[in-house]
Amino acid sequence: MAVAREIVLRQLTTRARSRAELQKALDARGVPAEASEEVLDRFEELRLVDDAAFSQAWAENRQRSGRSTRVIRQELRTKGVDSDTVLEAMGSLDEDADLQSALAFARKRVSALRNVEPAVRYRRLAGALARRGFPSGVVARVLREVLNPSEPE
Repeated sequence: MAVAREIVLRQLTTRARSRAELQKALDARGVPAEASEEVLDRFEELRLVDDAAFSQAWAENRQRSGRSTRVIRQELRTKGVDSDTVLEAMGSLDEDADLQSALAFARKRVSALRNVEPAVRYRRLAGALARRGFPSGVVARVLREVLNPSEPE
């Protein structure tokens, strides 16, 4: 039991984690299932493990760092968060989350590309936005706005 508690505390020291991530860490260290369940249940009672809070914080942080809602949703699923909790976390994000996030990212990135040919700048910026998971409609709108700011939408 003490070993399981120590593993979970060490995992939570570096960053917040989902219950599934902690379970996986305990399984990897060979902790018996009963001990894992008991420790994780106790940590949930103490609110040190909370998938809803974890999902919310993760979604907000990743949105600020320029990730699309699609990518954030996929990351949360990979971390073992259930679909209902993911939907709840994503629902709290701004409706124009993808557009705002893409615009912020593109505005930062375009200054580094100011000495590059326009066609190359367009291609590089479009590629960077696509790799971050933004839909093509958002990418097109952001490119129009960032690369041709004098033209009205």
